[in-house]
Amino acid sequence: MIGIILLAAGSASRFRAAGGQGNKLNASLPGNASSIFAMTLQQALNSGLPVHVVTRPDNPQVQAECAEAGVTTTLIDSAGSGDSIAAGVKATQHWSGWLVHLADMPFVPAALFMRVSQALQKTCTARPYWQEQPGHPVGFSSMLRDELMALRGDAGARELLERYPALAIAADGPATFVDIDLPTQLGGAL
Repeated sequence: MIGIILLAAGSASRFRAAGGQGNKLNASLPGNASSIFAMTLQQALNSGLPVHVVTRPDNPQVQAECAEAGVTTTLIDSAGSGDSIAAGVKATQHWSGWLVHLADMPFVPAALFMRVSQALQKTCTARPYWQEQPGHPVGFSSMLRDELMALRGDAGARELLERYPALAIAADGPATFVDIDLPTQLGGAL
């Protein structure tokens, strides 16, 4: 079984440094009552794949949204995406592959999660591209389990992707690399 690990353990320091209040994952976009995290979580759940969220102990809103949706979580004071990926893979070691996705990317459609998941049947890494730009989610097969669990720091899985180039999946639009990092993006992210 391949599942989705949503990374929601970042500190949102860029968001706050630019004048944002609180954690960006708890913010909402104009005309949408749902938080950025809830929107991302819903797209992941709509894929039909199992979802596991890695988040911070000091973000009770994300934890509550996961509990309401019946989604398991790992709590971590993450020092970077490498730590978060490792924690998520350790918590879901029984999966046969992982789609690593960023919780501040609410526009990635459920169908794209499925396409990356299907590509993992043929390769050890896969990710969507739009106009030659790499996006998310990034898929890893169980062949890389130990290496994923050994990741640390903020480099995430970059080194793994250099050693095991990802099979390119054509994306239908720019949603695969649009994330919310700054308060100004809340008005028109896509």
